Amino acid sequence: MSPSSARPTLVTDVARSPHARLLPVPVGRVGLEGELWGRRGEAHLLASLHQQWEQLEATGRLENFRRVSGRSERPYAGRVFNDSDLYKWLEGASWALARGPRPDLARLVDQGIALVEGAQQPDGYLDSYYSLERAGERWTNLRDNHELYCAGHLLQAAVAHRRATGSDRLLRVATRVADLLCAEFGPPGSGRRPGIDGHQEVEMALLELYRETGAERYLALARHFLESRGHGLLAGGWFGRAYFQDRAPFREMDRWEGHAVRAMYYACGLTDLYLETGDRPLLDNLGRLFTRMVSRQIYVSGGVGSRHDGEAFGEDFELPNAQAYTETCAAIGSAMWCHRMLLATGEARYADLFEWTLYNAILPGWSLDGLSYLYVNPLEDGGGHRRQHWYDCSCCPPNLARTVASLPGYLYATEGEAIWVHHYAQGTADVDLGGRTVSLTQRTRYPWDGRIELVVNGQGEFALHLRIPAWCAEGASLTVNGERVGPPPAPGTYAVLGRRWRPGDRVQLELPMPVRHLEAHPWVAEDVGRVAVTRGPLLYCLEGVDHPGAVLRDLAVDPARPLSAAWEPEWLGGVVVLRGEGRAHPLPAAWEGRLYRPAGAGPTAAPRPVPITAVPYHAWGNRAAGPMQVWLRRG
Repeated sequence: MSPSSARPTLVTDVARSPHARLLPVPVGRVGLEGELWGRRGEAHLLASLHQQWEQLEATGRLENFRRVSGRSERPYAGRVFNDSDLYKWLEGASWALARGPRPDLARLVDQGIALVEGAQQPDGYLDSYYSLERAGERWTNLRDNHELYCAGHLLQAAVAHRRATGSDRLLRVATRVADLLCAEFGPPGSGRRPGIDGHQEVEMALLELYRETGAERYLALARHFLESRGHGLLAGGWFGRAYFQDRAPFREMDRWEGHAVRAMYYACGLTDLYLETGDRPLLDNLGRLFTRMVSRQIYVSGGVGSRHDGEAFGEDFELPNAQAYTETCAAIGSAMWCHRMLLATGEARYADLFEWTLYNAILPGWSLDGLSYLYVNPLEDGGGHRRQHWYDCSCCPPNLARTVASLPGYLYATEGEAIWVHHYAQGTADVDLGGRTVSLTQRTRYPWDGRIELVVNGQGEFALHLRIPAWCAEGASLTVNGERVGPPPAPGTYAVLGRRWRPGDRVQLELPMPVRHLEAHPWVAEDVGRVAVTRGPLLYCLEGVDHPGAVLRDLAVDPARPLSAAWEPEWLGGVVVLRGEGRAHPLPAAWEGRLYRPAGAGPTAAPRPVPITAVPYHAWGNRAAGPMQVWLRRG
């Protein structure tokens, strides 16, 4: 699908921020056609959106809006935050409309907006849980009941719809909600309520609405909400103030703690606040927290949040595998934060983690047919963990839809007379560069192959910045029109090609993709003596379905005996699998019926060679139920 010149000029998240170094190229100007995100991905996205609409209807989420407008007499259905699922769906569907005309989807979007319009109260209030029999309880439990969280997702949906379609219809609803919030909430001495929401979301939503409308009151309220956190306004509850990131003001925080989704959304809002105000200490501490997270608190998959208790970050190096929580929404929040930090700084480390998280922590939550989802993403499983078509608390499915739909807006950015290529996927882009349009065509089978060809259809002097992923330690190479350019670019940086371009110039980037074996820090107790297998930007795992009769815990790989990569078009929709010889270390019979014994007592069983087949972790659980393992014995 090529970008359509008939679409309106679109912007994305931080396009108008004065302190952003980079300006993202909008969703509607980028078309994806590649192996994973092109035609197949588009079909699965549309299937997801239609299936999710059916679930919104079947589970009463849409009926909740009808009852507020007098069109239904049914009782309220589901969780207090169920309105947000429709809003996330509307955002995802809007980004899908930005990618090309979809009449059937557009009709559903209009129906959804009509439901929202009908449920809005005369003063602008909009929350189907509180609008009728609980009308007198508005704003009485901000800590637990997600009123501002739901409002935030409405604001984001409205901005996306406006940017994708040019229509102000949903934006008019959202600005009435936001104006009510501005009238209700404010700092001490303002005569307004001092409260903040228990689940961050409204902060970055208000900042997006500020960018879209220019209304300073939305920026002021977002700043108030962000700066009021850490002063005990959310005291109480089962998990304590740390769960809400309310234990200390942000400028005093030295690590992420508490509920992982909340923490990542908080990081997004704070980064947005920097992008609008240029408050440098905010950015500096965000950078320190990022460094702490990636060196002590993150899974090899890029997932965050190790504890089921509180869906939370654990202590440093607390990264269990089978009990990993690693909620899909937390991975999405981490990627959104990486994107914002990348636009603020231009540092490749943020694009590197975005890519790794996308493939290995977000994509596992989405089935290969787009119709079922994972809420949590363990790195080891005995066979009982399966994707579901929906959840009682179904935050992840529509969050996946809005993320996948908006992916084209993450690939490219501009900085003055330069085009930045952050991510690689076959397709096209029309880039507005200094008043002229430069069209780019990517030809690649990435992430399965590291060869990327970029055809430049534009002319004049400008620079191309091409990201060299940090995983590419074996030596990338660059040519322009067949001639090698400079020394090998360093991994974890951007290679800069500045020249006078002519239409049809061809850039070829080669990123070698050997199989790599990673080991964990010695303080990650569960992974001592184990390795994880990767190739290019993909993490791999073993599944029981490929190793009948074997116990995955008994299988070992030797980094000195490399696995070979093979394209398998009939496997899992078409993937590269890794094969080679491993070893099985069967459990000695002397352990039967025993949990402990004196160290060194008893014989050990001799290992035997066995064939090993590893598949991309993002594709696990799409076949027969069975065990799965990422971290493998070394030997």
